[in-house]
Amino acid sequence: MESLCGVLGFLLLATGLPLQAAKRFRDVLGHEQYPGHMREHNQLRGWSSDDNEWDEHLYPVWRRGEGRWKDSWEGGRVQAVLTSDSPALVGSNITFVVNLVFPRCQKEDANGNIVYEKNCRNDLGLTSDLYVYNWTAGADDGDREDGSSQSLRFPDRRPFPRPYGWKKWSFVYVFHTLGQYFQKLGRCSARVSINTANLTAGPQVMEVTVFRRYGRAYIPISKVKDVYVITDQIPVFVTMSQKNDRNLSDEIFLRDLPIVFNVLIHDPSRFLNDSAISYKWNFGDNTGLFVSNNHTLNHTYVLNGTFNLNLTVQTAVPGPCPPPSPPPSPTLSTPSPSLSVILNFYDLNFLVPTGYKSMELSDISNENCRINRYGYFGATITIVEGILEVSIMQIADVPMPTPQPDNSLMDFIVTCKGATPMEACTIISDPTCQMAQNRVCSPVAVDRLCLLSVRRVFNGSGTYCVNFTLGDDVSLALTSTLISIPGKDPGSPLRAVNGVLISIGCLAVFVTMVTILLYKKHKAYKPIGNGPGNTVKAKGLSVLLSHAKAPFFRGGQEKDPLLQDKPRTL
Repeated sequence: MESLCGVLGFLLLATGLPLQAAKRFRDVLGHEQYPGHMREHNQLRGWSSDDNEWDEHLYPVWRRGEGRWKDSWEGGRVQAVLTSDSPALVGSNITFVVNLVFPRCQKEDANGNIVYEKNCRNDLGLTSDLYVYNWTAGADDGDREDGSSQSLRFPDRRPFPRPYGWKKWSFVYVFHTLGQYFQKLGRCSARVSINTANLTAGPQVMEVTVFRRYGRAYIPISKVKDVYVITDQIPVFVTMSQKNDRNLSDEIFLRDLPIVFNVLIHDPSRFLNDSAISYKWNFGDNTGLFVSNNHTLNHTYVLNGTFNLNLTVQTAVPGPCPPPSPPPSPTLSTPSPSLSVILNFYDLNFLVPTGYKSMELSDISNENCRINRYGYFGATITIVEGILEVSIMQIADVPMPTPQPDNSLMDFIVTCKGATPMEACTIISDPTCQMAQNRVCSPVAVDRLCLLSVRRVFNGSGTYCVNFTLGDDVSLALTSTLISIPGKDPGSPLRAVNGVLISIGCLAVFVTMVTILLYKKHKAYKPIGNGPGNTVKAKGLSVLLSHAKAPFFRGGQEKDPLLQDKPRTL
């Protein structure tokens, strides 16, 4: 009986052991279960297996919905936002970024502390406190220097790294995916990159738990998860654009105008930078296959209809080497046991000559092999007739019925090619064609020749940029021109210049007439008196008249000695 009780007690104790066992990372973080072979073969470089024990004493575990989450942060809840540059081609790197969004009126300062924004009113009103959490002031000497504090550890009990300025990193981030985890110190943002060379293609889940320091422990403040995709096909997207196409997103394009196809490859880690990429196009219009090494290509459809566009992108990238294939069995007329041996290779029995050295898998596993990767894109596009071209044939000034000095009326003769337009728009702008001053749109009725007259009014003189657009349901054609409107009112700059020129001319005529009159008045001969005063006066008047006439009667001056500067003997 005693032995039976002892056995039962041992069984109860053994049953209770798992309940008291230490928690592991997968117990705390893992909401997804991964098979054992994925944990064994798809190891991420620098990551650890989530079979490791979790330090629950230093990092308490809170389940979802617990009331303690409400008090995990002063002033509200912190939201973690997780993003990635997914999808990632097998062999490339994929990067994950976590950003913390604090409650309203809170932000992180340059030292990593959480402070209140100035002049910001939260739900509790304006606060006089500066800090929400002052991390740097809360660290003691042991935390700061020798690392003796037991709280400076990650959840798996590894010590924190001590790079320069480590005290500013106030949060612990634990990333978890594919049965593995990575722990990192950070501020309000953390970034992690992984290489996908050994990962299986398909969607995966990344989970992140964020902790903040709380005394001598760390408490969770936020959790977030996101789906990322690993693919063995090159992520490809194609943009299509065309002149005069009214709507670039409806996949309806115009006949007889080239379409520009631009291939965009999603490769944020630049994994394909050193790889030669070829593009094989089939436009679906029986024009054949186009092969190019350029990511852009122009193609013109000459028929209306619906066409299936297909693109194949090909490149060679580093990848695992394939296993060796067994050599073919030699053709021997009379096999001799002395000249051959039987080898077992992949459960395959074949006959090889004596002296043949088999190639083991380990001999080629380290070679730098390259494998082909492909990307595909397909679209269905519709080709229709549209307005191909619009041009201005003639510009004419139109006399206005009632003269208006500030306005000018101009007629524009416009022609087009292609489909018949249904609407005409005119935009009048400054000479740089940047600042629109007037816009007028109106329906038009055009004959088969596509010739129409557009009349527009211009306010004042100057130089204008005039844009004409003719449109229908699927196309919109544009042309532009510069036009100079002369001034008509008396106050215009041209009139002012003319007035100045006329005034100068009248003044010149007036000065000439006055000079002639003065000359005639003093031309009569008078005897020269014997007094010195008379001589000086006569000489002075003669010089004055001579200088006055000089600009107007050059080459015709009189030779009378009485009109010379120096007196002469008669």
